[in-house]
Amino acid sequence: MNKILIGVLGVALLVGIWVFASYNGLVSTSEAVTSQWAQVETQYQRRFDLIPNLVASVKGIMNQEQEVFTAIADARTKYSGATTPDAKAEAAGQVESALGRLLVITENYPELKSSTNVQDLMTQLEGTENRISVERKRYNDLVQSYNLKIKQIPGAVLASIFGFKEHAYFEAATGSETAPTVNLE
Repeated sequence: MNKILIGVLGVALLVGIWVFASYNGLVSTSEAVTSQWAQVETQYQRRFDLIPNLVASVKGIMNQEQEVFTAIADARTKYSGATTPDAKAEAAGQVESALGRLLVITENYPELKSSTNVQDLMTQLEGTENRISVERKRYNDLVQSYNLKIKQIPGAVLASIFGFKEHAYFEAATGSETAPTVNLE
């Protein structure tokens, strides 16, 4: 009788340890996803801090491209007002589209290419875009890991008991696969 009781208590203790460890693993992975999204937002903020300087430098040389400058300003405003990762990703996509048009414009204006300020800012912006790409990939990798944990057994059982929900992947904005066109005529 004592051996059976000790065996049952041992199994219950092992199950309890497993539940605690699994729960803590899900919490840690979910927090890693949240933290990585903050890294993506940090890079977005870097981009948004650079954009006004780039726009001011370019504006000083060419005033006729107000539509691009307006699109960049509108997208920045939309991003600032976004509250969810999906809304922020959509606004970031609009910024990318407007920046793409601005890059095409700068390629077509030799006086812009020769401006040291514009060159420096473009280099910083390109570096920031690369950082954003890396951080988005890291975010999606963590989301994949977390989502797999909460979908596979036994994690799916614990996830449903404790209310863990799937995290959304970062997805490019609709239309971002199409290169921007700028007609300067």
